[in-house]
Amino acid sequence: MTHDRIDKILQQWEEESPHLDVSALAVTGRILRIARLLEKHRETVLAEYGLNVWSFDMLATLRRQGPPYQLKPTDLYELLMLSSGAMTNRIDRLEQEGIVVRVRDPDDRRSVSVQLTPKGIELTNTVMPILFEREQQFLQQFTKAETQTLIKLLRRFLLIFEERDVK
Repeated sequence: MTHDRIDKILQQWEEESPHLDVSALAVTGRILRIARLLEKHRETVLAEYGLNVWSFDMLATLRRQGPPYQLKPTDLYELLMLSSGAMTNRIDRLEQEGIVVRVRDPDDRRSVSVQLTPKGIELTNTVMPILFEREQQFLQQFTKAETQTLIKLLRRFLLIFEERDVK
């Protein structure tokens, strides 16, 4: 059986403090490590297109809304779990790049939506299949049944945190 970095950490804790139950670290340590490696992988892929994780998340969020690919900034920052200040800065940067545009509501000039430009739609449509294909390659190590089991377990684990966050 192959050992990973977390196995080494667990072994060190067991030797140093055998009275500690480090079994949770076997799960959380791996999830955190996988998350870091996946984010690094995403950054590498997205950099090829002048994007990073946060800019892609914004573009993908707008794109999956369907035509006309727009949201109000408040809806966007709630979906992306950002502060309004961070959202404003990010919208400004993407607008300068011609990827999004602010659109005023003709019925309420105070209301603005953020919309993908044709350049933003094209960029998103180009990047999404490439990124998803490269991420799919990681799952090729598993059978379909193993992948479905992994999805089910990760969903249950995530729901624990989301339910606690709401309360």
